[in-house]
Amino acid sequence: MKRLTILCAALLLLSPLPAAAGIQLDRKTRKQLEKENLQLRLRLEEIQQELESLKTDTQERDSLQRQMDGLDRGDRVQEAAGMGAAVDYFDSPLYGGGDYVEDQQSGFDYTDDVTDSLLSIWYLHRQIRENPQSEYNMDSVHFTSGVPDQVLIERLQKMNSFIQLPYNETVKNYMVLYSEKMPTRMGQILGLAQYYMPIFEEAFRKYGLPLELKYMAIIESALNPVAVSRVGATGMWQFMHSTARNYGLRIDSFIDDRMDPVASVDAAARYLRDAYRIFGDWSLAISSYNCGSGNVNKAIKRAGRRDFWSIYPHLPRETRGYVPAMVGAMYAVNYAKEYGLEPAPVQMPAHIDTFMINKNLHFRQISEVIGVPIDDLRDLNPQYYKDIVPGNQGEQILRLPFNYSNAFLDSQDTIYKYKAAEMFSGSVDVGRPQSATSTRSAAARSGGGEWIYYKVRRGDNLGKIAARNHTTVKNIKSWNGLKSDRIREGQRLKVGRR
Repeated sequence: MKRLTILCAALLLLSPLPAAAGIQLDRKTRKQLEKENLQLRLRLEEIQQELESLKTDTQERDSLQRQMDGLDRGDRVQEAAGMGAAVDYFDSPLYGGGDYVEDQQSGFDYTDDVTDSLLSIWYLHRQIRENPQSEYNMDSVHFTSGVPDQVLIERLQKMNSFIQLPYNETVKNYMVLYSEKMPTRMGQILGLAQYYMPIFEEAFRKYGLPLELKYMAIIESALNPVAVSRVGATGMWQFMHSTARNYGLRIDSFIDDRMDPVASVDAAARYLRDAYRIFGDWSLAISSYNCGSGNVNKAIKRAGRRDFWSIYPHLPRETRGYVPAMVGAMYAVNYAKEYGLEPAPVQMPAHIDTFMINKNLHFRQISEVIGVPIDDLRDLNPQYYKDIVPGNQGEQILRLPFNYSNAFLDSQDTIYKYKAAEMFSGSVDVGRPQSATSTRSAAARSGGGEWIYYKVRRGDNLGKIAARNHTTVKNIKSWNGLKSDRIREGQRLKVGRR
């Protein structure tokens, strides 16, 4: 607003001079007047363009704020679909793991309080979308704390983090910010962390990475799977479109895997593994996640050294605080009790079933036939941002609370026939694949057609190759008998069938 006021004042100063000034101007030559007039007009055009830019930025911020406030999921295409029958469950602490069979046999039943409580997480996702750092200028603020520095240092050491940072004023500021300056928001983050952190831990264990990396999601999105930044970074791990595609995440008219907590953290883990191979330092790898490896390399060249605090002044302003902010969030989560921080109530089902869907399916069909609240479906399956599971384009997953599993299996025919004509009356034909992905996947599953081969080039990884050939890393590894993600230049890989 201050900048806008200054620009308006400049416009007034550049307005035509009053007639009283004509006597003084008459003494100047015509050529000088024309030159000054041209300069004034050019400056006026620049200021008007800047005003228009500020106006556009303000409108975009207001539009985005309204969208996030109302959780405007768009004008959802009212279309119908069907599903397959294969059922699975998540074998992790989050989803109950081995207790699944025991609870099933013991007749475990969910109360109405639990089955209707997914709505609480729906609200929390929207309450914590703002960046907590935006309230402070972290480059100039100097927080004080009632906790002595020596105690803060000892607590950091006791955390025994694989990713180490020395204690200094910058790190302290972020420790105080997350533990003392935003108790309500941290309570909400702690509540969501109980649900999402086990998912992240499983992914980072899978790739042999430090579990502390899970705290990056707090800095990226405050654990909001449907977060969207002004520049289009999307999901809990804030992937840009091109990077997401390079790491095998699907983005099309019906699916955005960046919003899927499971798929997106897997891609984030692979990105961080690649970044660590490049820099050999976790603080630098984490920084590259925020600003890109190119900016980190530039900072290294300017500093002449490869450690984080040496390149710190040469990093983009936002990135400078990224690693210290991650340490601050990690500290606040680990010492929440010492600061009286309590997790906000986020009740999620103890067990979730995963169904493989082979026909188009609309969330409304599931909700209206077997009673699963539609907000529950959206929370468990945020990647289907139009409420449609496009099973006709290739096998998709659907996550449901365990207590609805039997009803879903027993009512399959009824569900995908329910209001089919009404829900498929939109202009988009989800019954026809939109790319070669589904055709190629179907051919590969059926075993028909000749194999398509790809020769690995320098700089390739499985994520890039999968995205380029409209398939998945899992498929490529299966077709080629790969036990790891390691590939070599010149290697010939099967990437699908004709």
